Amino acid sequence: MDFTYYGHSCFSVVLGGKKILFDPFITGNELAASINIGSIEADYIFVSHGHADHTLDCITLAQSTGAQVVCSWEIHEWLNKKGVPNTHPMNTGGKWHFDFGTVKCVVAQHSSGLPDGSYGGNPMGFIFITDEINFYYSGDTALTLDMQLIPMFAEIDLAILPIGDNFTMGIEDASEATKMIQTKKVIGVHFDTFGFIKIDHQKAIELFRSKGLELILPEIGETINTP
Repeated sequence: MDFTYYGHSCFSVVLGGKKILFDPFITGNELAASINIGSIEADYIFVSHGHADHTLDCITLAQSTGAQVVCSWEIHEWLNKKGVPNTHPMNTGGKWHFDFGTVKCVVAQHSSGLPDGSYGGNPMGFIFITDEINFYYSGDTALTLDMQLIPMFAEIDLAILPIGDNFTMGIEDASEATKMIQTKKVIGVHFDTFGFIKIDHQKAIELFRSKGLELILPEIGETINTP
């Protein structure tokens, strides 16, 4: 699976020949100034919750790419009103079979207000179960015992977790989440973008390593091929 990082919690993966973008927030991120959103292609856009740092470029990219947006019911309605008709609403506990594999929505402990102040529905995480890889993207979340359920749904090869603290899990909690998920490899997101979430990269990597875990901190614009 090719994983490309666009900064903050925005990334894309290629699965089954489909390009899947997550939580598009690029133009509002000073650290991602080198990214040209006009060059981004997507067949699907997955949105974990409504906050602007996860939805800012969703409408623009959905319209320019024609991608189907997968999101909560409330975000689906909001996007439809904003001129994005190609949406697929989901909610926590549900799953759907897409042409690249199966996605199950799971609990994320966070909040979810949309940029205009309206309600964004339940924040969600996503488990992707595919022929190539099984991975879990938690979205913005606190450490929660609900993560113990994830290995019941799939054997997870890779987890993509927020690690910046203050608004989400920090490094210590993310390492505990990794053990609950029963995986060994994590790609960290939701760090360094703002002063509230700056981290010590080496300290974070070493903490994970001390627990027998691997933490990858991608550079913005970097593509990683990972099983």
